[in-house]
Amino acid sequence: MTQEAYGGQKTQEGKIPAAFMQEGPIEEKADKEKTKNKFLELDRYIDIYTKEPGQLIIILKKAQDIFGYLSEQVQAYIAEKTSTPVSEVNGVVTFYSFFLTEPQGKYTLDLCTGTACYIKGAQKLMEILKDSLQIDAGETTQDNLFTINTTRCIGACGLAPIVIVNGNVHGNTSPDEIKKIIRKCRKGEEIADKNH
Repeated sequence: MTQEAYGGQKTQEGKIPAAFMQEGPIEEKADKEKTKNKFLELDRYIDIYTKEPGQLIIILKKAQDIFGYLSEQVQAYIAEKTSTPVSEVNGVVTFYSFFLTEPQGKYTLDLCTGTACYIKGAQKLMEILKDSLQIDAGETTQDNLFTINTTRCIGACGLAPIVIVNGNVHGNTSPDEIKKIIRKCRKGEEIADKNH
């Protein structure tokens, strides 16, 4: 059975359209195979969740877990597979702040900029991050190792200032500790929750 795919291409059911296999410059064969496998994994979730209406957010979350972010290609693919307008898919992605539309670094550093964290020195920590990594909030280093994000209050004001590294909370973070976190990440060491 053939179906209309992204870019108007006809494809066999269950096959990934060629347009979705193009991620910028020519990929190596292994990268193409990895991308294909990611789309096949996404297909399994789409098959499960499209049986019930209103599951787009869950499908988008699964896609982000698989790909790391929701590129325009992935959004278009989901739209095509779920028979949802691309504008609706993109509207959901851009409405919710937890969806990412750009690749993130291996280490995502989320700095709380809520009132308590700001008063306790979050701005100084941000200056150190910017100077050390040569990027601004919302950016990723060229080597894709670090991404800096800011976040509003996370509800742990007693631990201010807070930096979250790949989901691990580091409270009462000092300038020396943020430098130590950066060094550990560069060495590839595990960054666990700081004991409080």
